Amino acid sequence: MTLIMPTENRRANRSVMPGFGLTLGVTLLFTCLIILLPLSALFFQLGQLGFGDYWRIISSDRTLAAFRVTISAALMATVFNACFGLLLAWVIVRYKFPGKRLLDALIDLPFALPTAVAGIALVALYDRNGWMGMLLAEMNIKVAYTWWGIAIAMTFTSVPFGVRTVQPVMESLRTDLEEAAQTLGASDIQVFRHIIFPQLWPSFIMGASLAFARSLGEFGAVIFIAGNMPYKTEIASLLIMIRLDEYDFPAASAIAGTLLLLALVVLIAANIATGRAGRHLKRGG
Repeated sequence: MTLIMPTENRRANRSVMPGFGLTLGVTLLFTCLIILLPLSALFFQLGQLGFGDYWRIISSDRTLAAFRVTISAALMATVFNACFGLLLAWVIVRYKFPGKRLLDALIDLPFALPTAVAGIALVALYDRNGWMGMLLAEMNIKVAYTWWGIAIAMTFTSVPFGVRTVQPVMESLRTDLEEAAQTLGASDIQVFRHIIFPQLWPSFIMGASLAFARSLGEFGAVIFIAGNMPYKTEIASLLIMIRLDEYDFPAASAIAGTLLLLALVVLIAANIATGRAGRHLKRGG
């Protein structure tokens, strides 16, 4: 027996977007042009290096020092942004206060502001003659042209990731579970640890990993406040630029490829962790 679907049902089942073949083709085309093509050029340069040459480049004292400064400052910025972003998202979602919309809009400012402008502003603020710099100088604390300046610049440019990844999930949380737990005698800390934070955990991990990946490749906001002293405050991105100015493309590709590999490992690990956490939440629910 042949069933004839009514015209209204057929129209309801039709997708608003074009067919799967067209959308997939357009998606793959732009993915290749925007992402895969630049990466293929990088891998082509890496392919011209033997393992011995690659290891000689990334294991040199100057390169290792640049990696150490970059990774340690990125980790510091990531830890701060993960905790501060969670707190800021909590304030924006759970409370009403004057200036809330302005604060919510300011979170995205590092995305809109050119990083070079951010770097100049941070130098003007934390230099010895700057407003914060003079206050810190009285306590014998120096920020500009030190490792701390690098960490602050990375924190500024990556802070939106710590907020925007957690905020939508926090807005969708069910409050009835919290109210039930409080009715049963649970404290606020217990409610947060056992009910709220497990639901935020996947987005919390993803926000931290995105902030770390962004900090690894940050350039414009850092070079103005870093001081750029080899072995002390020179970041890996600046060393890549120096090697390019010297027309040492294999060395620049080796350093850039290492940073890219580290960022990919972090993002893949974050995706695996968030997937497992999401499945655990579904089973628990």
